[in-house]
Amino acid sequence: MTDEIKIIKGSGGGPKPPPPPYRAPDTLHSRAFATVQDLISEGEIEGFASASKEGLVKGTTAYENASLKDVFLDDTPILNSNATSSNPDSNDFNFTDVTFKSKFGTSNQTAMSGIAAESRSPTGVSVVVTTSNPVTRQVTNTDVDAVIVTLTWPQIQVAEDDGDIVGDTVAYKIQVQYNSGGFTDVISSSVSGRTADAYARDHRINITGDFPVDIRVVRVTADSTEDNRVNAFQFTSLQEVIDNNSSYPNSAYVALRLDSKQFNRIPTRKYRIRGIKVRIPGASASVVSATYTQSTTVVTVNNNNHGLLVGESIVFTATSGAGVNGTFVIQTVPNANSFTLTSGTSQTVTTSNCTFAGTPNVDLATGRIRYPSGYIFNGVMGAAVYTNCPAMCLLDLLTNTRYGLGNHIIDSNLDLFSFVAASKFANEEVDDGTGSGAKEARFSCNVNIQSPKEAFAAINDLAGVMRCMPIWSAGGINLSQDKPTTASYLFNLANVGEGGFNYSGSSLKTRHSVISVSYFNMDSKEVDFEVVEDATAIAKFGTIIKQVKAFACTSRNQAARLGRAILFAEQNESEIVNFTTSIDSGIVVRPGSVIEVNDPVRAGARRGGRIVAASTTSITIDAVTETNIPALGDNPTISAILPNGTVETKSITDINGAVLTVSAFSSAPKPNSPYLLSSTTLQSQLFRVIQVEEQDDINYVITALTYVEGKYNFIENGVALPTRNISLLNAPVPSPSNLTVSEKTVVINSIARSKLIVDWQPVQGVTQYLVNYKFENNNYVSQIVFSSDFELLDTKKGEYTIEVFSYNLSLQLSPNSTTTTFIAKGKTALPEDVSNLTIEPINEQFVRLKFKQAVAVDVLHGGRVYVRHTNQIGGSASFQSAQDVIEAVAGNSTEVICAALPGTYLLKFQDDGGRFSVNPASVSLSIVDILDSIVVKTDREDTDSTPYNGTKSNVVFDSTLGGLKLTDPTANNSGTYDFVETLDLGGTFSLTLKRHFQGVGFYVGDQFDNRTDLIDTWTDFDGTVANDANAKIAVRTTTDNPSSSPTYTSFNDFANGTFKGRGFQFRITLDTADKAQNMNLQQAGYTATLPSRTEQSSVIASGAGAKVVTFTAPFFVGTSALGNLNNFLPSVNISPQNMASGDFFELTNISGTSFTVHFKNSSNASIDRNFTYSAVGFGKGG
Repeated sequence: MTDEIKIIKGSGGGPKPPPPPYRAPDTLHSRAFATVQDLISEGEIEGFASASKEGLVKGTTAYENASLKDVFLDDTPILNSNATSSNPDSNDFNFTDVTFKSKFGTSNQTAMSGIAAESRSPTGVSVVVTTSNPVTRQVTNTDVDAVIVTLTWPQIQVAEDDGDIVGDTVAYKIQVQYNSGGFTDVISSSVSGRTADAYARDHRINITGDFPVDIRVVRVTADSTEDNRVNAFQFTSLQEVIDNNSSYPNSAYVALRLDSKQFNRIPTRKYRIRGIKVRIPGASASVVSATYTQSTTVVTVNNNNHGLLVGESIVFTATSGAGVNGTFVIQTVPNANSFTLTSGTSQTVTTSNCTFAGTPNVDLATGRIRYPSGYIFNGVMGAAVYTNCPAMCLLDLLTNTRYGLGNHIIDSNLDLFSFVAASKFANEEVDDGTGSGAKEARFSCNVNIQSPKEAFAAINDLAGVMRCMPIWSAGGINLSQDKPTTASYLFNLANVGEGGFNYSGSSLKTRHSVISVSYFNMDSKEVDFEVVEDATAIAKFGTIIKQVKAFACTSRNQAARLGRAILFAEQNESEIVNFTTSIDSGIVVRPGSVIEVNDPVRAGARRGGRIVAASTTSITIDAVTETNIPALGDNPTISAILPNGTVETKSITDINGAVLTVSAFSSAPKPNSPYLLSSTTLQSQLFRVIQVEEQDDINYVITALTYVEGKYNFIENGVALPTRNISLLNAPVPSPSNLTVSEKTVVINSIARSKLIVDWQPVQGVTQYLVNYKFENNNYVSQIVFSSDFELLDTKKGEYTIEVFSYNLSLQLSPNSTTTTFIAKGKTALPEDVSNLTIEPINEQFVRLKFKQAVAVDVLHGGRVYVRHTNQIGGSASFQSAQDVIEAVAGNSTEVICAALPGTYLLKFQDDGGRFSVNPASVSLSIVDILDSIVVKTDREDTDSTPYNGTKSNVVFDSTLGGLKLTDPTANNSGTYDFVETLDLGGTFSLTLKRHFQGVGFYVGDQFDNRTDLIDTWTDFDGTVANDANAKIAVRTTTDNPSSSPTYTSFNDFANGTFKGRGFQFRITLDTADKAQNMNLQQAGYTATLPSRTEQSSVIASGAGAKVVTFTAPFFVGTSALGNLNNFLPSVNISPQNMASGDFFELTNISGTSFTVHFKNSSNASIDRNFTYSAVGFGKGG
């Protein structure tokens, strides 16, 4: 069972609250319009791009609609590009209430009506209009074309009794009266809605009658008499409008009227147009005879192999039959022998005769000029049409009298043929780079020049679009274009000056590997960038970027081709040749010409000279013994300059001494004219002339730049460059022979370094070699050398592989290398043993050890000599069981001075890599007896009841080993032990200390795993010689009482030496340079001695009484801990003077610091006598 909960809802008490008042929305807003007029170009222009591409007729609705696709407001077209121009859908418009007009810049164009620019003269009115009081104003200025009436409602709304606020409707009329002829209604309108703010409305009224003109505003809706109804309005102002009726001939411009409800400011405007119409070449000079037939409007022309394409144009002339003459576009090409035209006249014509001449036309879709097959320019320019051909744009700029140089240059000043040739090359189709297989013109010119430019700069900019160089020559301008060109002249040492050929090139630092080309992107309508990289140049020179502006370029691939052309030129066409020639050559060669050059110095052979005699099939050459005539099997050719100035190249079919039989020239070359020989293995070098300078009345200086044939296919299509062998110096050379390797250790900047010396037999004619070497399995390292040897420094132990290539004079490598391997020792050889070791005592404290200087270079430079000492003598003495007696000295030393210690001195050389000699040199010293001295103390830490019971740090006593050792060398390779007792002499004395040491180095373990340092640092693999462990003893002193709060010096190492102080403390340090080695210090201690000392005085007067004499320096007399106090009192001897008979003295109170002497006579009375003394004791205090 479930429980049910009943919820009872009450209806509430009292009346329901009233609904909130209703406020109608504010629906009335003032509207304003702006008119913008833009000058877009000099005229006449073709028009708007979209309309032109669609082939629409100007003035039609379709054309006007299509134009809106090319008008961009804030980068948005008014009409979408995919809209149907003839009848666009309303949804295709991105803006509404936009009025657009255009003029195309014809010389006879009329003024723009209805939207053109205007001037306004406002007159304030500000009078409330009521039904009983219409407001009238008069216009008397007869130049006024229209008036604008502005009406303003401060508010329009009604407050109803229930609190709602709603809108209202007010009707009004505007009336016009011409020359008092009576008012007529021209505007009947109303305002309906609600606004709480001022609302204004303009009305433009065109003046169509006689002056004076009266404008009257009439209120139709009854005036409001209720306080809750507000709808009054006033006639605010009257503006007199005078339209601008200028037609702006030869100027293309547009006007836009914009509604403020869509724009809160004047938007940016961009227009895509087909620009200025320019002249293009006229009909071909080649007139072809043919036959034709016509059926209805289709004309079929028959001509074998006509070569024409659909879309090309011809000038058709009917020489028989009823055909209509004119210029026609080819509609179809059924086969190679016929094509069709469309006539404007429908008729039937049977087979009849005609002529046609190809004539250039413009592709409406691209602006490219189409040149018919076989077109030959006849010297006459045709009509002006739109094209983006840069050659024709440049021609227009040069000859136009309005905005160009036409007042100074006319067609007769120009080489029109060079302009047409440049145009034909520019308009050839190339791949557009999109990957779709589509084509585009090689060079297009799309630019809007908006500011004045110097003529020279403007001409060069436009010429540069198509890689042209304008040249002023012989009173005219012609264009030299960088395009595929055959050589037009020949040069060799026979027709150049004595200086021969001089070459120069650009610095590698100026060559770029990346080109960033800026161009105008028509899709984004912004400047864009195309980046072209040369991977090979980047690998050689790094990333070096050049910024380039592609003038007049709107094609991404044209920008890319420009970038590739610049990269190609910088990497492959940077060499300049300069030479002098005589007038006969200088006046013929022109900038832009391609020339062939044979330079024997560069080619390695003479392949050119002058012709001695010639016919069309036989050429006799000069200097046959000096000339390298190619063999018949090498495909030999000869190039010669014919009498007409052209260059012809013919195959050589036979060689008989100086007489060469050739395939026939078109005419016989003249004797003394230059010739060049070429073959597969050696060809002439090509250059493009960039400057011809007259030097005097006889000589000319020619400057030319490297020309690479086939570069155009490479730049445009990526086709590999053809091989051109310009020098026999490029012939491969063999690799060197007799490759040998040796190893040495040398000194460089006082540092011993190992090196390999690689030698080989030099190759004749080779001055440069490439050496590749590698160590073990590392990568090869390359080095270019200019001699037949190579040195490799700082070599290591292991196998080196070395290969050597030869370079020819063109820096091409030999096909193969000579290779060898060599096992290098590096600096791993151990130093020789120390030899000729002798010992020479200096005094009781020091000895001199002499030995023969090391031979090993790495010991002499950077190495050291280690001197160690052990108490052991004979065969038990070993370097391993000895400790350093002094710091290691420089490896070039031949003697050392060290403490005199009984036992054995052992010496080894150590090289700069830390490697020791195999065997030590040794010399022994018997016990040194120090005469007239006392042993103050002998202390042995190893013989104490508890050995080594002092303070330890990182060291431990090992009872098994019976010595002190490092606790853990792998953790701490150094440790200290402080002696238990402090030596206190009771006063400050100079104390002689001699150490007592016996220890041996040992390996912690003989397993590789026990050794944690790098294997390259090991000096011993067997674990038998532990040379890297060592022990030292040091002392520190104080002149204070050691039992109080003394101040000690720092610790100083010693083996045998004299130290001054009262208190002495001792410390042992164990260390190892190899963490696998340790030190077993079996004996450790010292012997402290004081030498005897004699003190003598000068004459002293005793005085009449006991005389206390203080020693100059205190003597050591012992302490309670050191031989008992006063155990070593000095011996004092008195030498009296001027003594009388019976005089005597008493000597008492002898101590370490003084004594008392008392002189008396025979009566035992005190007397004054002179005396001297001598005291003999131990130590010198103070």
